[in-house]
Amino acid sequence: MQGGVTLTDIQEFNLSYLLLAQKLAREDQLAAAYRLGINRDLLAILERLTTAQVLKIAASTEVICEFRIFEGRMLNNLLNGNGHRELQSAHLAILLGRQSAKTL
Repeated sequence: MQGGVTLTDIQEFNLSYLLLAQKLAREDQLAAAYRLGINRDLLAILERLTTAQVLKIAASTEVICEFRIFEGRMLNNLLNGNGHRELQSAHLAILLGRQSAKTL
């Protein structure tokens, strides 16, 4: 894998994440904080960023968001569940909600 392609992919991912965060924040801050797993203070800052600021942050060489499924067990449950998608989604929401509650 070429370094230039990877860097471009990271920057595009960062930009997509920031734009999504802004959109969610403008629609419903409480739901956005829960879905993104960030506190409302940070969300308020993200919501107010100018286009130039978003582009500057997105240009980072590091991924700026955190992967919230940090246990293999959580990922395995999603991948190898019993076929009850609604229950899987609810279970993931509960697990991630426990993490989000700490940030809210």
